[in-house]
Amino acid sequence: MSSLADRQAALVAALTSGAPVPAGFDGRMVEIARVALLRKRAGEVAGQWPALSAALGTDWLREWSAWAETRPTNGSLRDGWDFARDLLSRDALPREAGAELASREAALRYDGKTSPRARRLPAIRSAAGTVALQILGRVRVLYRN
Repeated sequence: MSSLADRQAALVAALTSGAPVPAGFDGRMVEIARVALLRKRAGEVAGQWPALSAALGTDWLREWSAWAETRPTNGSLRDGWDFARDLLSRDALPREAGAELASREAALRYDGKTSPRARRLPAIRSAAGTVALQILGRVRVLYRN
């Protein structure tokens, strides 16, 4: 028999990372809770990344859920950033969301593993046809395709 901590960790993994439902839990109820948590995460990410969620429109929840269902959360800012980068890598980032990603990339350093940190030096970044420039902490969108 496993410890309570092991059972709790297995349940959390089933709810957030797509792991199998642990023995002794109702699979249907775990699935209902998992979907509710994905919807909650989608709403939180949409609050941090409004242009991205608006650009995806009615596809937002479906696209987000497909991407997030096997990934535990890193917080809504980082989750949205990772999702936007994934869309960009697949050439699926909507142009309307390009300025949002390019501006974040210019203003902050984010390696995909640790929390984003403010850039100290000037930076120029592009995403989905948009170019953003950061100098002295101010970000300007220079070009939108």
